[in-house]
Amino acid sequence: MVNISLHYSGCDGVLTAPASKSYLQRAIAIAVFGEGQFIINGYEPSADAEAAISIAQSLGAEIQISGSQLSIVSKKVHPSASILNCGEAGLSARMFSPIAALSEQEITITGSGSLLTRPMNMVIDALRQLGKEVHEENGLLPLVIQGKMEASEITIDGSESSQLLTGLLIALPLLDGNSLIHVKSLKSIPYIQMTLDILAHYGISIKHTNFQIFEIKGNQIPTPSQYTIEGDWSGAAFLLVAGAIAGRVSVKGLNPNSAQADKAILSVLKQCGANTLVTSNDISVSKNEVNAFEFDATHSPDLFPSLAVLAACCTGTSKITGTHRLINKESNRALAIRDEFQKLGISVNLTENEMFIKGGKVLGGKVNSHNDHRMAMALSLLSLVSESHIEIENAEAVSKSYPGFYRDLGEITTKQPPSFKTGKRYEGTNAKNKKSN
Repeated sequence: MVNISLHYSGCDGVLTAPASKSYLQRAIAIAVFGEGQFIINGYEPSADAEAAISIAQSLGAEIQISGSQLSIVSKKVHPSASILNCGEAGLSARMFSPIAALSEQEITITGSGSLLTRPMNMVIDALRQLGKEVHEENGLLPLVIQGKMEASEITIDGSESSQLLTGLLIALPLLDGNSLIHVKSLKSIPYIQMTLDILAHYGISIKHTNFQIFEIKGNQIPTPSQYTIEGDWSGAAFLLVAGAIAGRVSVKGLNPNSAQADKAILSVLKQCGANTLVTSNDISVSKNEVNAFEFDATHSPDLFPSLAVLAACCTGTSKITGTHRLINKESNRALAIRDEFQKLGISVNLTENEMFIKGGKVLGGKVNSHNDHRMAMALSLLSLVSESHIEIENAEAVSKSYPGFYRDLGEITTKQPPSFKTGKRYEGTNAKNKKSN
């Protein structure tokens, strides 16, 4: 466990956005069941990315990493291992399950940490509708999958997550027959558009009606080609909020026309009064008087932590809708935000599906990331405006999606290096280590 103590007095700088792990994991998954060599540019290591690579290799793909480039050579799905470990990557677990099910070999899908408590009922139900046998206990990992998957007409529930649908859209085109998916109450629609866009890049055509019915023709195989991963709006949202509350930040490498749901952070920043400038080269945000805002994050739940930080620094009470999407994240993020922000003097109230945050002075203190990468990043941002140091327990959680976060935060802040209370050295800083007492 790594504890980090942070306190800064402002920020000013230019950074390049981390690569989108959502695009990266999808591109890796599609390459697994292609035939030939797929080149992916813009690779950056993270726990989620490494989990996806490990799974792809277990499914028979040959992968080489050269700097920021991945070379994936595949011959459809030919598993070389019977156990696929997804780590704590929820996307990998739900997305790769249908892909692994293309093989008639018995495959066990498992994971670690919080992923072992996250529900997989939607995956189990869909695979059974497609003819697979699934052995499970209480709807949780591990899942033991066997039997033959058949093209079919199925119905799935998309109210909890769109990640299963992404896996089905990637896997079903490879079957011999045509498939039809009816989706009830689909959330995170932009992520499905992202999946469809990547599939189209690789020559896979899928028709849909209002994201409710998906028509999938069989016998489609991805065409090997090069693909470049765009910048990650989810990670960049924290950097842009830093500029809005504490100084000025410019982020390069973001696509203003991206299909990523978290691009919506720009509209919120404008709504609350932050200075924003969008050019072809970068997105710049600088501090201004910011006022309370209202935003529905139902289709972009990963924005909640960065929006919560912004709200804590606004005048008035902000309202963010969609808290029901936060229950099965790495933590119960709604409760984690409420409990940890209140330790720092910020009032957070929850209703059935809404979060109300009253802006105010941010105090120092000791908080916990709940082993949630986005919580660790959010709590770190509050140190930009806090009255004294904020000590974050389990700060290493950022490695799941953005290992270089503390390095980048240090690059743009008025230098007051973070201090560590552990014997470990954490990647991406020049801070001297301190051993815990």
